[in-house]
Amino acid sequence: MSEQPQPDAKLPNPQELSHAVASIAEKSQRLMNDFLAKQSDNPGLGLGDPLNIGQAFVETLGHLASNPARLVQAQMNLWNDYMQLWQNTAKRMLGEESEPVALPDPADRRFKDEAWQNHEVFDYIKQSYLLSARWVQTVVGGVEGLDEKTARKVDFYTRQFVDAMAPTNFALTNPQVLRLTAETGGENLLKGLDNLLSDLERGKGQLAIKMTDLDAFKIGQNIAATPGKVVFQNDLIQLIQYAPSTPEVLARPLLIVPPWINKFYVLDLKPKNSLVKWAIDQGHTVFMISWVNPDERLAAKSFVDYMQEGPLAALGAILKITGEKDVNAIGYCLGGTLLATTLAYMAVKKDRRIASATFLATMIDFEEAGELEVFIDEEQIAALEDRMNKRGFLEGHEMATTFNMLRANDLIWSFVINNYLMGKEPFPFDLLYWNSDSTRMPAAMHSYYLRNMYQNNKLIEPGGLVIDKVPIDLKKIDLPIYVLATREDHIAPWKSAFAATRAYANPVRFVLAASGHIAGVVNPPAANKYNYWTNAKKAATPEAWLAGAKAHDGSWWTDWQAWVGKLSVKKVKARQPGRGPLKALEEAPGSYVAERLL
Repeated sequence: MSEQPQPDAKLPNPQELSHAVASIAEKSQRLMNDFLAKQSDNPGLGLGDPLNIGQAFVETLGHLASNPARLVQAQMNLWNDYMQLWQNTAKRMLGEESEPVALPDPADRRFKDEAWQNHEVFDYIKQSYLLSARWVQTVVGGVEGLDEKTARKVDFYTRQFVDAMAPTNFALTNPQVLRLTAETGGENLLKGLDNLLSDLERGKGQLAIKMTDLDAFKIGQNIAATPGKVVFQNDLIQLIQYAPSTPEVLARPLLIVPPWINKFYVLDLKPKNSLVKWAIDQGHTVFMISWVNPDERLAAKSFVDYMQEGPLAALGAILKITGEKDVNAIGYCLGGTLLATTLAYMAVKKDRRIASATFLATMIDFEEAGELEVFIDEEQIAALEDRMNKRGFLEGHEMATTFNMLRANDLIWSFVINNYLMGKEPFPFDLLYWNSDSTRMPAAMHSYYLRNMYQNNKLIEPGGLVIDKVPIDLKKIDLPIYVLATREDHIAPWKSAFAATRAYANPVRFVLAASGHIAGVVNPPAANKYNYWTNAKKAATPEAWLAGAKAHDGSWWTDWQAWVGKLSVKKVKARQPGRGPLKALEEAPGSYVAERLL
């Protein structure tokens, strides 16, 4: 067996240890009392199975039992792999070389510590886990006779279980945690327990994992800090007009419609990665919709209200401020879905106030909605509606948990290890601060969106939706359109976003960016981090489009600016926010965005 350095053990300071234990005991007692009080307030509250997972696995087990030969073969394969692992581990312990039976994916950062390769015991634990994980997923994935939705759900939750059971997530099987425990005399575990209790306390009984230093950022100071004014406000939005940075600006203003499922400042994090600031520097007069963080008073606000009090109200305000009869519009994610619906509505109304539309990581065809489909079935929507109707809204942490589960190793388990096992504080990171800044969803709007978009896919169907007595038909949208998709998007899969190339009356400039839903969009040219692909030729399928596409180094931002710059070349004197017919209500980024839930 190879020699491993033994760190010096440290004995904790008895007085500090006593104080820490007393603090933890006090927090634990307080949390337990709060938990018991909630149970007494809700005597009929049961856990049940709101995600409808149990039925999916019961069905899977039934199909699995109908083919015992396949199960026996899988078991034999696992047995043979384990026998080979035992033999290889024994050889290593005797000083011989041996090839691994199972290797982690090169992109899997969980096993980067050298002990997972160099120490025989940890190498065995790692390979044993990988073999078991492979066996479970192979058996479950090979079940025949399941409908596609059930199969996806079983696969997704099987992966959640497999990820949760990784040896890196347990103190006794994580070499980094064991080393630190020896070095600190266990102080890391004590600090980790304190972190865990603090997160439970901050989440009012729900585990609100702290992903970044929440004190390192102040909205309006070092994040969402681009200068501007709130120039219009209603129940649902504040409209921000940003201050210009050039003496002249393009005559046609730019309106950005962000998703209300998160806050707008993902597009205005720090100056170096702010799409807002960059657009201002290119000479755009930028207006941003900042959605309210709703409570029970807005429970009845519908998708129609979000259209009328969102982009349509913003267009009215921009016309009063600038005198310009049309704007360029950008819709991001859910904001893009709303923008597409609004454009179809405006087409019927002969309303031409939007001259061009840009869609960022947006779906209008929800036929293949990716892993989010796991959460969309009648049982889950009905359970969600029941919870929303009682409160008037969907809690922000519930939506955040859903998205975090799509990348559980990065957004859940890495922080469990860092915060609770290593006892460390997370690093300051602007994007994770934004990710932790959850928003609520009004009950009426969110129910409409889930049922009509995700469940029934009505937006892509001509006349499938009727908004304020107007049938919605995307084919009636007749204006220049730019569509950006991101190749590794787990929320709006790029092959689903590609449906936009066939959905509108005009030809669409479709661009594919590297990376995912956020990093692929928030990719400033100065960073020179990711590339993008373009292909001006029509293609029947996304695969055919990509096969003929040309790769470009750098950011898609410059490609978009070249496209939109050709559509409006007239310039006017720079517009100062608050000096027009609509006076400033408050400084940007406004009060709506400042409300935090946790």
